[in-house]
Amino acid sequence: MFDTRDINEIYSEIDLLKLFRIAKESALIGNEILIKNYNKIQTITSKGRKGDLVTNVDLEVEEKIKDYLITKTPDISIHAEESGKLIKTSELTWCIDPLDGTTNYSHGYPFFGTSIGLLYKNNPILGSISVPYLNELYSACLGKGAYCNDKEIKVSNTSTLFDSLLVTGFSYDRFDIEDNNYAEFCYLTHKTRGVRRGGAAAVDLAFVASGKVDGYWERGLEIWDLAAGAIIVKEAGGVVSDYPNDEFNLSSGRILACSPKLEKELKLELSKVSPLNKQHYT
Repeated sequence: MFDTRDINEIYSEIDLLKLFRIAKESALIGNEILIKNYNKIQTITSKGRKGDLVTNVDLEVEEKIKDYLITKTPDISIHAEESGKLIKTSELTWCIDPLDGTTNYSHGYPFFGTSIGLLYKNNPILGSISVPYLNELYSACLGKGAYCNDKEIKVSNTSTLFDSLLVTGFSYDRFDIEDNNYAEFCYLTHKTRGVRRGGAAAVDLAFVASGKVDGYWERGLEIWDLAAGAIIVKEAGGVVSDYPNDEFNLSSGRILACSPKLEKELKLELSKVSPLNKQHYT
């Protein structure tokens, strides 16, 4: 993440507030299409890994958002979940997750959204996440705070794991590797008020930013899962890191996001957990 001097330099080079508006507009494009097609999916196919699905709605949302961004910001690169990379000369890159929570959406489970993040030199600088079923639009821009439906949001004040509600997820490769988060999920369920599994990483991060949950950790994630949510949590006063100990690295696929008051204890407890042997769950 950037310090104050970096932020001032970035604003002198880039019209971030204009791009911020474009990000929110893009997320709302996804919002409209997801609501219109809810429980009306025409096609569902697998990308090859168990549980890794794509629907006609994912593709429609991504195409419409890409067309919009290319029209509004023709010089900015795009990295989209379904269609890959469109590289331009700019140091800026849009990251698009057209339908975060595809499995949820395909079952009619109302926990899903659209995530649009903007990277500068591979660091998140602004983002927007729509959560259609709740009629919520989360957003943040570097140095300007975080918002839900244009009202400022903050992470929770919870200071102990004992009083916390956490959320996590399980990556698609959990069927094949032992480093799969099962043991951490069980361990922290006994250390907290509870651990939820939402099934949409961007929405999980938005909920951390707004204080609905106190912390979130996961691994095996992609850049489009994290680009918007990471900056929204940061601008909401939260901490984001590459758990258990490192600085946040967008390309690592690992993230811990929580209130600063909870960070030390949560990292400590996560560091104590060893993966389950596959014999325990196969």
